[in-house]
Amino acid sequence: MAKDNKIIAANAAFYAAFSTGDFDGMERLWADDDAISCIHPGWPAIIGRATVIGSWRDILQSPERPQIVCAEPQVIVDGDSARVLCIEIVDGTALAAANHFRRVGDEWLLVHHQSSPIAQIVEQAEDDRASHRVH
Repeated sequence: MAKDNKIIAANAAFYAAFSTGDFDGMERLWADDDAISCIHPGWPAIIGRATVIGSWRDILQSPERPQIVCAEPQVIVDGDSARVLCIEIVDGTALAAANHFRRVGDEWLLVHHQSSPIAQIVEQAEDDRASHRVH
């Protein structure tokens, strides 16, 4: 369980760095190799440390940086790899997110982040509108 706590703490640090625009903190959370990757909502996949870290620099320095909150984090550990599956609330919109970590020494560092809209919420809203139509 202590392992899960370290992973949850690393995940929380990721969202804290995002929320506060802490680029240095964000950069330290990522593994220092070119095997890292990221898929921001609506973006194509990006691979490699320079590209991934550059994308975070651009996002964190943007005056339009969205507000983000992590909800319902669930940890899955497999040896020296772990992932946190969660819901991101981004400016009031729910996204499904997966943050993949690798243990490097005593630290859990990010190797992949991906988030995207949750289709079920969109489909549910459409169903609700359809059921309220007058024919």
